[in-house]
Amino acid sequence: MVESDQPFAVVVSDFKMPFMSGVELLAKIKEIAPETVRMVLTGYADLEVAISAVNRGDIFRFLTKPCDKDTLMSALKAGVEQYEMVQSVHELAVIQRLKDGLESTLRAFIRLVEFRDPYTAGHMDRTAEIATLIAEKVGLSSDRIEGLRLAAMVHDIGKIAIPSGILNKPGILNDAEFALIKTHSLVGSEIFELMDTGWPIARIILEHHERLDGTGYPNGLCKEDILEESQILAVADVIDAIMTHRPYRLTLGRKKTIEDLEAQKGISLNAESVEAGIELLQTEQIFKDVT
Repeated sequence: MVESDQPFAVVVSDFKMPFMSGVELLAKIKEIAPETVRMVLTGYADLEVAISAVNRGDIFRFLTKPCDKDTLMSALKAGVEQYEMVQSVHELAVIQRLKDGLESTLRAFIRLVEFRDPYTAGHMDRTAEIATLIAEKVGLSSDRIEGLRLAAMVHDIGKIAIPSGILNKPGILNDAEFALIKTHSLVGSEIFELMDTGWPIARIILEHHERLDGTGYPNGLCKEDILEESQILAVADVIDAIMTHRPYRLTLGRKKTIEDLEAQKGISLNAESVEAGIELLQTEQIFKDVT
């Protein structure tokens, strides 16, 4: 039955039986289904054999007859919990491998962008770091922070659809060029919308240029319509944009960045995230080498 119908969470065997003992039976079950929890129930108080079996890891519990209902039920419950714990560990390992694979995939996308526009790739890496630090300060859960970090790593991936001449234009963009630039968040979200990661990566990418007062793009969303992770990424994106050299200007510096953040705090950008970002700048946890 174990060979053909597994998995069984728990197997309880008598000790003395025809053909083989309970310990021998459970040892064979261990070979066939190592995750099945194994217990011996016996009226033969052969403690040396029982202790040896427990110490070898062949047996989870040793129950003696007569075994009352409560004791048996308690042992069975513990056995099922042990089995479920082992399954959870395996599931976490699988999830971790999937996450590692996802990050490798995202890194491949970054490399693709880097070939066309080295600035954009570096910008996404820096913004992911800033967004993660802000998210930690505002108290997001570790799982949501991880989703935000991964989304931030590729938030400008849609720029692969923008001509490099526009991305690297040294002067001010005209209306048509800026309209084309504004499509990158939509393109980026479409790349990831069919990827089932458990995190709203596509939505974060789509919304990272939305603003609380409705002045953002592509959909002009307001306040609570914008995901909190998207609001955090928006602040991180602004910080990196002002603090770094752009094709059309040099960095504006720490003071100007803080002034601009203060001006937008609670109006177009999330106030709590802005305060966290300003603290990161003032304490030089980010951009230590930029004044």
